[in-house]
Amino acid sequence: MTDTNGMMPRARIPYGTWGSSYFPAWQTSALAEVNIGQFAGESMNRILGLRKVPKSELEYLVIGSTIPWHWKFWNAPLVASCLGTRIPGYHLEQACATGLQAVLHGGADVQTGQADVVGVLTFDRTSDSPVGVFPERRAHERTLPISDVWDNFGFDPATGNAMIAAAGLAARKYKAERAETDDLALHRYQQYFEAKESGFLDRVLVPLEVLNVQGRPLGRVDDDLGVRAVSPGDLRGMRELDTCVTSGTQTHASDGMACLLVTTEEKARELSPRPEIDIRFVARAEVRTHPSLMPEAPALAVSKLLEKTGSTMDDMAVVKNHNPFAVNDVIFSRMLDYDWHEMNKTGSSLVWGHPQGPTLTRILIEALEEAVSLGGGNVLVFGCAAGDVGIAAEFSVN
Repeated sequence: MTDTNGMMPRARIPYGTWGSSYFPAWQTSALAEVNIGQFAGESMNRILGLRKVPKSELEYLVIGSTIPWHWKFWNAPLVASCLGTRIPGYHLEQACATGLQAVLHGGADVQTGQADVVGVLTFDRTSDSPVGVFPERRAHERTLPISDVWDNFGFDPATGNAMIAAAGLAARKYKAERAETDDLALHRYQQYFEAKESGFLDRVLVPLEVLNVQGRPLGRVDDDLGVRAVSPGDLRGMRELDTCVTSGTQTHASDGMACLLVTTEEKARELSPRPEIDIRFVARAEVRTHPSLMPEAPALAVSKLLEKTGSTMDDMAVVKNHNPFAVNDVIFSRMLDYDWHEMNKTGSSLVWGHPQGPTLTRILIEALEEAVSLGGGNVLVFGCAAGDVGIAAEFSVN
């Protein structure tokens, strides 16, 4: 059975004090034109206002992003100033796991007494990401490497492989079939559009104004731009880029932000619009598998977590993950003997995109909202990080 006291018994996530922007695809919205740190801070201010949480309640800020942005040296204090409050904080980064890791660190800060109310804010802008020129003192050319976010996707320095190659390698290891990955991707699209049409996404996603540095409006982010309906014929007709990987069975780069609060039990009751809902941290696990086998790493992390807690997959009311490739879910289903139809019922990053930093934060927010709509239960959230790392966390909603 799950330890209901949790790994951080002091920490809570107050229901209904969270929110996420929509995630427009790379270069499809005004987000491509702004400083993402400024946008994230101003947007969290807007979301807290909508949730009726005074920003004066915030004592500390944990931010997470993966792509360099102008003014990043000043990190959390600067973002807090854009939010409209002068509080300390820090920045963290763990590739695609950043959004969940930031929440876990926020819980640890509450647990250790660093602060009673911690704001967790994650964001990234893949559009027009900066290019860095890095001095290489050991080389005769002195400034060899020139790198941007696309180089990171396309080249794992440990193996030389691209992310797509890792997906293809894992697909071959587990003898995944193209037909199943196509079927899974189609199902994930159907889940997303059903959640959108039902109004579920309106409970977690917030339309936001995009302002320039002078505070003048540039546009509005009010849709997951880039998501379009697909048919079985569309998916079957796509060219295979590597084993079981097509443009329809992998995610796409996007921009966005997501935020939530982590507090004490007493503060959670005070700040939440539904104080009777108790959201606790139960357990976490991370693993590193063999090089370029990223799609199996999340399943290994979940297995480690279940062993730690004594839970089973049948104990989970909600199962939701970051799935950059459809093959991730196929492999998870095989390794955990779990029906992939029962996962990601309100959508997933395979469909609505991957701005990296906030991806798993949005996934967690959707998962907690879904659990509340079901009357509570255990929530399992997991995903990958770069070439061969998996992360998983369990929460309880009562």
